[in-house]
Amino acid sequence: MTLTFPPLSIAPATLKELRVRDDAGNPPRPYPDDEGDAPLRCCLRSSTRGERIALVSYAPLRRWAAETDVDPGAYDEQGPVFIHAEDCGGPAGENPGYPWARPGALRVLRRYDRRGHITGGRMVELSDDPRAALEDALAEAFADPETAQVHVRAVEYGCFHFRVNRP
Repeated sequence: MTLTFPPLSIAPATLKELRVRDDAGNPPRPYPDDEGDAPLRCCLRSSTRGERIALVSYAPLRRWAAETDVDPGAYDEQGPVFIHAEDCGGPAGENPGYPWARPGALRVLRRYDRRGHITGGRMVELSDDPRAALEDALAEAFADPETAQVHVRAVEYGCFHFRVNRP
């Protein structure tokens, strides 16, 4: 089944930069993942035990604003994300689904306009059908014609999970 609002991974050019220096100005510190299940934003899947990953600081709105020549001002956020330490080729297949969409998980969806300014947000507790819950929340967000993109974040740690652009 095709998603109406497909999630976007971090772009390959951005990943290349983050693997040298993150958005906080720090070099990455790759390590072998001893436990697995880290949410990888490069390929939109969870890590497996033994994979080399890095936890880096990422500012998705800042990077988007730089590409589109807008100024998000105070709405700029930066936070931790897991990525593969080396290029992984990105998401596999055409439609990876919504990553880390588990029943009971809390997500916040933040809406941004084309200027990079926040226009609203909504917290969602994912139901037994997490895909439908996210599709419904994203449909609600994009019902506002001012919404250019939505960022999906974990409530517990505030981590950025993925971005969805207006279809």
